[in-house]
Amino acid sequence: MGETSVRLELVETSDRLEYLPYLVMADESESVVKEYIAEGQMFAIVGDSGSVIGVALFVEESKGVIELKNIALDPQFRRLGLGKQVINQAFEIFREQGLRKMMVGTANSSIANLAFYQKAGFRMVEIRKDFFSKYPEPIFEDGIQAVDMVMFERVLDESCSCS
Repeated sequence: MGETSVRLELVETSDRLEYLPYLVMADESESVVKEYIAEGQMFAIVGDSGSVIGVALFVEESKGVIELKNIALDPQFRRLGLGKQVINQAFEIFREQGLRKMMVGTANSSIANLAFYQKAGFRMVEIRKDFFSKYPEPIFEDGIQAVDMVMFERVLDESCSCS
């Protein structure tokens, strides 16, 4: 239980379905997850003990821009600063790959995520209205229905004046 650090290990496309239980923790629609599970780069989040405690999936959004499509930690490992370590390691990986910016979106109802991404250095840039209306079942968090997607971004290379 006493995980203090994590490392990211690339997951082969052929092995990704094994991580579906983690992915649906963060994106409640299994059918929506299956639409993007084979895209981009997926990393298993491995704790000090050597066991997988979560997953993160990143998809290239446009030239030089990577989107954090899904990140999930086993509930017992949340609120320990591990998610922020994952984000920071991902910044390094994608900076080294020459990407300029990372984006992430979360539901208007995901209060904890809205705070988490801002603490991790992301800034709000866009609202995608009615994004969650295509989901087969309505999603509620903290008594709020997920309707809109709030988009955040963070520049990976601070020396770059990219916008």
